[in-house]
Amino acid sequence: MKTIDELLADGVSGKRVFVRADLNVPLADGTITDDGRIRAVVPTIKALADAGAEVVVASHLGRPKGAPDPAFSLLPVAERLAELLGTPVAFAEDTVGPAAHAAVDGLEPGQVAVVENLRFNPGETSKDDTERGEFADRLAALADVYVGDGFGAVHRKHASVYDLPARLPHYAGYLIAREVGVLKKLTDDVRRPYVVVLGGAKVSDKLAVIDQLLGKADRLLIGGGMAYTFLKAQGHEVGISLLQEDQIPAVKEYMERAEKNGVELVLPVDVLVSPEFPDLKTKAPSQHTVVDADKIPADQEGLDIGPRTRELYASKLGDAETVFWNGPMGVFEHPDYAEGTKAVAQALVESDGFTVVGGGDSAAAVRTLGFDENAFGHISTGGGASLEYLEGKTLPGLAALED
Repeated sequence: MKTIDELLADGVSGKRVFVRADLNVPLADGTITDDGRIRAVVPTIKALADAGAEVVVASHLGRPKGAPDPAFSLLPVAERLAELLGTPVAFAEDTVGPAAHAAVDGLEPGQVAVVENLRFNPGETSKDDTERGEFADRLAALADVYVGDGFGAVHRKHASVYDLPARLPHYAGYLIAREVGVLKKLTDDVRRPYVVVLGGAKVSDKLAVIDQLLGKADRLLIGGGMAYTFLKAQGHEVGISLLQEDQIPAVKEYMERAEKNGVELVLPVDVLVSPEFPDLKTKAPSQHTVVDADKIPADQEGLDIGPRTRELYASKLGDAETVFWNGPMGVFEHPDYAEGTKAVAQALVESDGFTVVGGGDSAAAVRTLGFDENAFGHISTGGGASLEYLEGKTLPGLAALED
């Protein structure tokens, strides 16, 4: 795929460049709580603006149902982008309507505009190729060139991600180029030992990537809510812990394959349990105890890996040359159950290997728990996209950027 460097070399002064970013940031009462995705696209936007382009930035935010919804407006994002760029950013209150055209028509070389949430338009996410294409046509009327830099959305067959690049000269931005380069290090040119840490709530979300990794990774460390389905598959009591009974046969098969393939599959040896889920709003102290992973009481719920498991996982990460981590080890949003996730993050910080935090909740945890982002080899902006790439799937947004 062509990159932004090639576009800049050809010259962009006076050209309208449509940047499809991923500015889907978390908001609390209209306030951005994590601006990581905005900061990630700044280098691309700044490079284009500095070269004299008229930059039109577009993104989705949340899941509005194909119609305007003030709760999902990109206005706070546009304001934060202006702060990060150190220059005014125009904001259009629609995406392809009169306000968008007025904002774009008013741009001078080097200026930036953000149009309203793409998903306020049903054509963005439509399953109908014609409806999606019609919306892409309207987006294409706003620009001369397309730059894809929303890695967190490249696994979606959406109008601005998949259909629009076919209508304009298209290039990959700095973020997408970097993300793809990192993922190739996890698939094509892996330094070993290669250790993968998988957590999160549902094992069903990770089965496809586990299937692929059983032929590539040297070790798989399992934590989070998904670990209890593995423990149940071993015949252990898991109490009222998160459990996907229907996935037990698949989990058993993968455990057998791991042993056959010589892949070390490591499960928690102890866990923090509580009779009730903690209050994530007040963060009030929660009643909890540490028990062996095979001795979870029937009326208790596992909410984090225990201290012996933290030490075990840190030791399994100690000699790794390559690490991919996706999914927290517990309910890290509550201080009583954040230590497992914190221990994994710290082990990555101390590692001499190439460490990748695979987006989503893992990236949020790194920031929430106060780690220096520069201490990791790479923090992805797209958890779902990263996983689908590792699963071996063709990502529509990347395919659209290929020549």
